[in-house]
Amino acid sequence: MEQKRSRWILHSDADCFYAAIEQRDRGYHGKPVIVGGLEGRGVVATCSYEARRFGVHSAMSMREAKQRCPQGIFLSPDMRKYAYVSEQIRQIYESFSPLVEPLSLDECFMDLTGMELLYPGGVADIACRIKDQIRKEINITVSIGVSHNKFLAKLASDLKKPDGLVIIKPGEEIDLLAPMPVTKLWGVGEATARSLKHIGVKTVADVRTLDSTVLERLLGKYGAELFKLAWGKDDRPVVPDREAKSIGSENTFLQDIWSKENIEAELLALAEKTGWRLRQAGLSGRTVTVKIRYSSFHTITRSLTLQTPVNLDEVIYETAKMIMEKVPIQEGVRLLGITVSHLSEGCNQLDLFNEVNEKREKVTAVVDQLKGRFGHSIIMRGKLLEQRTNK
Repeated sequence: MEQKRSRWILHSDADCFYAAIEQRDRGYHGKPVIVGGLEGRGVVATCSYEARRFGVHSAMSMREAKQRCPQGIFLSPDMRKYAYVSEQIRQIYESFSPLVEPLSLDECFMDLTGMELLYPGGVADIACRIKDQIRKEINITVSIGVSHNKFLAKLASDLKKPDGLVIIKPGEEIDLLAPMPVTKLWGVGEATARSLKHIGVKTVADVRTLDSTVLERLLGKYGAELFKLAWGKDDRPVVPDREAKSIGSENTFLQDIWSKENIEAELLALAEKTGWRLRQAGLSGRTVTVKIRYSSFHTITRSLTLQTPVNLDEVIYETAKMIMEKVPIQEGVRLLGITVSHLSEGCNQLDLFNEVNEKREKVTAVVDQLKGRFGHSIIMRGKLLEQRTNK
């Protein structure tokens, strides 16, 4: 019997988002930065970890924050700048999954189900790559949690802040949740916690000892939901607030590459990842874009718009090769990327390749099934195998 593949949800939360951006932009690294309303009865929007050591926290009045941390650097929020950085980060998220659900400027959910097959280290590899890319390109840190549902992913992201990464695998949540206070369950605030304490419920394990009908009498419809959360159950899907505008993949190399053979092999690997992601999302796209970053960090993009939408690896690869033929390689290449945009539902393929497309589609469908069952590395093209063997 075929084993059902796990669902994987990632929750990412930027550490002290507003304060981290101000520390970055103003040279305040290591200093207590407090962002919030400076006039009248202003409150703290967020503060750096250096300020938190003095007992400052979000929603505290600025007056009290100044009393607790008189040496703090107090700043008004710049929401336009924060929104701009948030969009930069979101573009990084969307390069790993088309299913991104933002919760605020500084946190989001991502559905990674199936995407783990594209990376040797699975979901842990994806999470590390996201963290590294945000650190390098945005110069702030995020804490990430990964699990098989939204509740556990969000819980995991909060366990090792700042700059944390926690993965809760299926089955681990039972023992992990048991000793936690009920306030760790989604939706349990002070009022609900008092109601539960009144009937002797203080921990998640205590919730499990009750019948769900008892919780429903006490808390209404939320009682049944609370009982499910106590067992780590949460079926809510990741719901993007907008349609994906593009799907792609990119790779930064440990050593710069020069040769046409290496570049084409890397393009093939990127085309496979991009094609897989398109087919997983049930999408095709008309415009193929290649991104090249040279050793000097000079970055260019070149695009080619096709007559009809595509999502087959070979078609994406052949198009990327045509694009690269017109790009001069006068210095080493440190990064390559392929993106497919102008997306539409379905899998119509380019007329130029119609003579072989029917066979390619059948082969691709079989390969996708094998990858979905046994992992993305179960099949490797000869060009990629040869390149890796020669490294």
